Amino acid sequence: MNNQDSAYAGRHLFLVADGMGGHAGGDVASAIATKRIAEADEAYGVVEDAEFALQSAMIAANSLLAETVFEHSELSGMGTTVSGIVLVGDHVALAHIGDSRIYRYRGDTLEQVTADHTFVQRLVDSGRITLDEAAVHPRRSVLMRVLGDVDAAPEIDTKILDTRPGDRWLLCSDGLSSYVSDEKVAAILASVRTSQGAADRLVKESLDHGAPDNVTVLILDIDGTSAEIAPLGFVGSAAAPLALDGVENERRPIRLPTLLLHPLKSGQPEDSHFEPEREEFLEQLIEEDRKRARRRRLTWLIAAALMVAAIVAAIAIAYQWTQTHYYVGETADGTVAIYQGVQQNIGPISLSHVAQGSEIRVSDLPALERRRVEATINADNLRAAHDILDRLTLLVETGSGGS
Repeated sequence: MNNQDSAYAGRHLFLVADGMGGHAGGDVASAIATKRIAEADEAYGVVEDAEFALQSAMIAANSLLAETVFEHSELSGMGTTVSGIVLVGDHVALAHIGDSRIYRYRGDTLEQVTADHTFVQRLVDSGRITLDEAAVHPRRSVLMRVLGDVDAAPEIDTKILDTRPGDRWLLCSDGLSSYVSDEKVAAILASVRTSQGAADRLVKESLDHGAPDNVTVLILDIDGTSAEIAPLGFVGSAAAPLALDGVENERRPIRLPTLLLHPLKSGQPEDSHFEPEREEFLEQLIEEDRKRARRRRLTWLIAAALMVAAIVAAIAIAYQWTQTHYYVGETADGTVAIYQGVQQNIGPISLSHVAQGSEIRVSDLPALERRRVEATINADNLRAAHDILDRLTLLVETGSGGS
């Protein structure tokens, strides 16, 4: 499997790109976009200029991808996500498209500062599904926005945020965010002080949780100094020679920085793919989701009905078992009777009832027999219960009763 992730860490610009899995040229797309956007790695006087330059570079990269597909039709459908930041003094300019992510870790709080451009995120935002349901949704890999040859004017999110000494900025592909929880990411960023060590731990955590995709992690620590950051270069597909029609780009890869862990891969990538934000496509997916929700509710109803039926059947069987037992005891009016069932109650429900009464008063029995009847006398069956009742009747008739 080829590596479809690319990343760049320069003097002022830092970005991660993830080529679309399942499409031809995902690695080419991320490499072309990363190298084109890296040209915006300059010092900017004001952060708004950096924001505009980064957005413009991403739009130019989109046009370059379209031109590449025009010249190499076998790459049709390729695309890439991009998430990047530019440092300008105590602010950063962000530009983002797709489902790679940018996080800011400040104090003890991890904040995702980009929004995923995915179908399931649309469902979450509209309240149709929860975050937990989104994590296992069958359409979770459908991207609604990417750079590529499919949209001449892609909508790119931009933002300006402040940054402070001690902040940690995390850029990552979905190989991390899809398999490691935000809580675990925050715990690692809090406990591992070096950027390289934290990146190592995050990638290992992703692979330990079964990440089948490329995993790219870039961590930038803000130390409060104004010293210029040394350029650190490309990684992943962007660091490799780019071959189109057998003609290789002679640009040599640059040695990886200590703060950037190179992408790793394990197994086959998920079948992520792009679908444009057409209303008919969204309606089709939403209708699919409604049908899935109806099937899920029907499944739960059937399961609940089966469970209730099983409970009722178990209760009926248990009750029938209790009715095979008999005992002799005292009634509420002080007479002796044969009871069918067991001497237990379930709440207000008694598991026994009088099967046959008698005119024998408990007070007429000898003291020992009276105590036994008050405590109840168990019988193996109805015939044995009749024998006990006949014996007590004989005791009273022969005058052996009283106390």
